[in-house]
Amino acid sequence: MPPLLFAEIPFPGWNPVVLHLGALQVRWYGLGYLAGFLIAGWLLDRLCRDGYLPLTKAAVSDLIGWMVVGVVAGGRLGYALFYDHSMLTHPLELVKLWTGGLSFHGGLLGVVIASVVFARRHHIRWRRLADALALATPFGILLVRCANFVNGELFGRIAPAWLPWGMRFPTDPAAAQASPALAAAGAFGWHDVYAALRSSGEWARIAAHVPLRHPSQLYEALLEGALLAALLWALYRLRVRPRLGDAAAAERGLGRPGALAGVFLLGYAAARFLVEFTRQPDPQFTGPGNPLGTVLGPFSMGQVLSLLVAAGGALLLAWRARGAAGE
Repeated sequence: MPPLLFAEIPFPGWNPVVLHLGALQVRWYGLGYLAGFLIAGWLLDRLCRDGYLPLTKAAVSDLIGWMVVGVVAGGRLGYALFYDHSMLTHPLELVKLWTGGLSFHGGLLGVVIASVVFARRHHIRWRRLADALALATPFGILLVRCANFVNGELFGRIAPAWLPWGMRFPTDPAAAQASPALAAAGAFGWHDVYAALRSSGEWARIAAHVPLRHPSQLYEALLEGALLAALLWALYRLRVRPRLGDAAAAERGLGRPGALAGVFLLGYAAARFLVEFTRQPDPQFTGPGNPLGTVLGPFSMGQVLSLLVAAGGALLLAWRARGAAGE
């Protein structure tokens, strides 16, 4: 190991692959999504038992299936639309999920569309369903962002010298330039090479050429996942659940259908907007004349999309209840 600076935490270098099943690799990233959907199903079932969501256990299982389709299809199409237009001219690339590339904002739009269709089929109010999904979603965000960290992807910008938790990532382009072995291993095979370099002491030489960066994946896990979950469930337990027995009270304030979903959208948008200031810009948007990777004025693609999400959250909070089933 290289001598550590005071303002440095070594990247742990955990193996992104949980186990090998022949040629198939089971990765923490996929398990993060799986666990997120399982937790969401359990929470939605709990909300049904509270009387907050008028669905049977079988309907909740059906809902999770719809959400899986919405997240995957929307996330993949969103990635193609927002980040990699070449996929639109090569449609077969869209189904290659193992190569990576899911957009949260696209997945969110996919969930909205899928939930609207589901709500109409089951004759329930869409805004109440959206509130329930808002309560169930942050835990999946937390797990997937932690998996991004384990993968060494979506790391942050170069950190200031005083930051006490800066990290050097073996997936950094600078590391690939300093080590032909890391360059050949690529984004999916770096772990074994990194472990060997650390064991041999060679990483100490390479690390001198790798900048300290923000672990922005963990910022997102804490803000978009843990903090947002704590806020939404506190609002539900303190302001919404006590009013479930009073129909009139439940239609006011935070009990009004759509209010929790609005808080979720605003909270996620604010967290993502702030983290984008520390997140490494997407390489397809950067260049000699645009090192910050901005796409609209001073804003990155993630910030532009988050502003749209914030607008959707504000509309939900301003939307007055009309009482029509399935709205």
